[in-house]
Amino acid sequence: MLDTRKLRLLRELAHRGTIAAVAEALSYTPSAVSQQIAALEREAGRPLLTRTGRGVSLTPAGAVLVEHAEVVLADLERAEAALAASETSLSGSVRLGAFPTALRTLVLPAMLEIGRVERGLELAVTEVDPAEVPNLLRGGQLDIALVHEYDNVPSITGPGIELEPLLDEVVYLASSAGAQPAQWRSDTDAEPAECRSNTATDRPDSAVIRNHSESRWIVGNPGTLCHIMTVRTCQSQGFEPRVAHRIDDFATVLRLVAAGAGVALVPQLGATDVPAGVVLTALPIGRRTRIAYRHGSRSQPAFAAVSAQLHRAAGHHVRA
Repeated sequence: MLDTRKLRLLRELAHRGTIAAVAEALSYTPSAVSQQIAALEREAGRPLLTRTGRGVSLTPAGAVLVEHAEVVLADLERAEAALAASETSLSGSVRLGAFPTALRTLVLPAMLEIGRVERGLELAVTEVDPAEVPNLLRGGQLDIALVHEYDNVPSITGPGIELEPLLDEVVYLASSAGAQPAQWRSDTDAEPAECRSNTATDRPDSAVIRNHSESRWIVGNPGTLCHIMTVRTCQSQGFEPRVAHRIDDFATVLRLVAAGAGVALVPQLGATDVPAGVVLTALPIGRRTRIAYRHGSRSQPAFAAVSAQLHRAAGHHVRA
């Protein structure tokens, strides 16, 4: 009989690529991981890994076993959820991962409401970039998480992850009122700047980006989805952005825009408390926020309770 704990290690190895990465993620020593995989190979009666430089790759037999491990582990999640459903009340802790712009607008209201209606349930929150979520969920460091994707940067969660729609947003071009290119100013732009502060124009046309080909740009740090989205959006209009600042916090980004330090692309959740002098122009680019679960765990009553409050918070945000 194959050991499910060893199957979990093999699945992690398939996603992370090195024994050292698996050991670090799951708080094992590298030698312990190697020993467990070697034991699984003996149980399977055939090699499951081959060495490729500093990393490892799956043999055909290893790939087949990982595919079945995903099914087995999802069934175990369903079994745990079914057992939890027999309890009369919710208790324990749910570890939720969320990206920064969702923390204040979605997670905090959900946390406060859970504290009010589910006193036995505790929500433990970790700020995390969506790109890190799949490994953290599969490795058991998180229970559920919020992730997002842009129209031009689709998410890649891989197997073992289930997504539930939560919120769709528009993406804005944020620019200072005095720095809008003359080519696309409207007749109403003759108004004083203070009359145009904090406004959102309704021009869903990405061609306005092209008018900022010579502007200084404020982008996220390399590797984040927001950084990739900005670069790809500019490239779609025929230019590379002139990066002046790399900032992930959108509140800071908007203040830099207000100060005339550059222009930026900002999703709707990030466009709160917009400083005076900033103009938001809607673009035909969407961002979709999803709730991510380990496959099979979505029906866990505690997870479902957290999900319900996140949906409630998202509904309030849309109505606002």
